[in-house]
Amino acid sequence: MLFMLIVKASKNSEADQLPGPELMEAMTKYNEELVKAGVRVMAKGLYPSSNGIRISFPNPGERPVVTEGPFTESQDLIAGFILIDVKSREDAIEWTMRMPDPQGHGEGQIELRQVF
Repeated sequence: MLFMLIVKASKNSEADQLPGPELMEAMTKYNEELVKAGVRVMAKGLYPSSNGIRISFPNPGERPVVTEGPFTESQDLIAGFILIDVKSREDAIEWTMRMPDPQGHGEGQIELRQVF
């Protein structure tokens, strides 16, 4: 079963501030554990929304609207993701619970979603 651990953006990630060395080390260790267990398919961080482009479809049948970042709705933004292949939903939750706070400073939030 494929699951995506969606790491939500924070003020720091949107300001293009990388985590400190301790958090980077903890995240590296976590990713190594995923690889060693054979469950990690892919893991990537994303540039801040200031580098993003949003395509929206507000009016059916009309041309889409292109909006360049940054985007201010930080609760809706994504800073990165990890794709894992596990045996069950419970395994996915367990692996997600093991991830260090991905933003540090108590700002981290992860959304876990199953992939079709």
